[in-house]
Amino acid sequence: MKNQPNVILIMSDDLGYEVIGANGGTSYETPRLDKMAEDGMRFENAHVMPLCTPTRISLMTGKYNFRNYIGFGLISPDEITFGHLMSDAGYNTCIAGKWQLYSYNPPNEVPEMRNKGQKIENAGFNEFCVWHPHQTEEKGSRYKNPIIYENGQFREDTAGQYGEDIFCDYIIDFIGRTKDEDDPFFVYWPMAATHKPHEPTPDSPEWNDFDPPSNHSLGGRTWAELEDGSWEDDPKFYKDMVEYHDKVIGKLIDYLAQQNLSEDTLIIYLGDNGSPHDVCSMVHSHNEICGGKGKTNDRGTHVPLICSMPGTIPSGTVQVDMVEATDFLPTIFEVAGLQFPKGYLIDGRSFLPQLRGELGNPREWMFFHFEPMNDRNDIGQIRFVRDNEWKLYETGQLYDLRNDLEEDLPIFESEDSPEQSTARSKLKPVFAQMH
Repeated sequence: MKNQPNVILIMSDDLGYEVIGANGGTSYETPRLDKMAEDGMRFENAHVMPLCTPTRISLMTGKYNFRNYIGFGLISPDEITFGHLMSDAGYNTCIAGKWQLYSYNPPNEVPEMRNKGQKIENAGFNEFCVWHPHQTEEKGSRYKNPIIYENGQFREDTAGQYGEDIFCDYIIDFIGRTKDEDDPFFVYWPMAATHKPHEPTPDSPEWNDFDPPSNHSLGGRTWAELEDGSWEDDPKFYKDMVEYHDKVIGKLIDYLAQQNLSEDTLIIYLGDNGSPHDVCSMVHSHNEICGGKGKTNDRGTHVPLICSMPGTIPSGTVQVDMVEATDFLPTIFEVAGLQFPKGYLIDGRSFLPQLRGELGNPREWMFFHFEPMNDRNDIGQIRFVRDNEWKLYETGQLYDLRNDLEEDLPIFESEDSPEQSTARSKLKPVFAQMH
């Protein structure tokens, strides 16, 4: 084994906690992720932001959004990401998947935010193979016949191919080229799947006859219709997409095993927010859960988290400690034995001790500053703090998560029981720290 382990961070798009079989989901077959949980550790209380960009910013920087979030689909041009940090620390680094952090808005929507983000070329990675590198109107399909930007050039060989296959194959090729070097590798796979549009996969009977509309001119359709998939989108394909994305993750895991890299590589898998609202999934065959992407309740923030590293992470373990989006970067740094550069502010807390089966330093609360700044919705600033039993919004509403996950029964301070008052007193001081 090299002096430092390899690290692979995989993040599904729009896939909530309830989807994975290992978490009790029964609507989909996810044998590879289930096996990853069987061989490693799954977390029951991992929460992220309700939408993708807010989660990605915290994930890549280890900071709360009030410190460095500038707008939906953007990351500040001068922001230091884990791409920069891991490359500077001597890791061979690669990103393959969804970027969408340079220029999100089409010409007719908030033009002053165009080209305000960070180019993938400047994000710190040695190599990249991504969808949506530049303008929204140029992004095209992320699935069949995808538009892929690889190391400064658009690929011309993607006809008949599927985006996640291309990303997975690129990662495998990257690992194959770097695995025998002295330096370890860091791979970030922000998957395109399972985000809308919900479309056939190569394993779907409809695949051969399907022509992705997102590669065509808009005609009379609006950009909002294109982005939210409200045209030519069928939720029935969500199942196909979940199962195919499980399959390609398994392909990467198999490759690591074939190359005797499994024990030298930490794999972290999570979701970026809850499932879409029009996707309802069964848990334990009797409990239907509909997605809550964009909402601040559990349906919007509760995501799967599975970690595997044979010989380091005890197999078949379940962790109940809380994990939030800011915690991944410090965990990666600790497993790599790295120190943050002088002056680099980090909000997160490493959960590496828990991965090793140790007690660690468990969180007493998780904090969320959610302000998407998306022209397509009217969500303003929402701040809340929670533990595994109680949740408090800065506006004063307290919720008992043991009995009210949907947050239908707000408790105001004037109504507090002694138990509720104790919970409020524990959580409320956190807000004063977050400025």
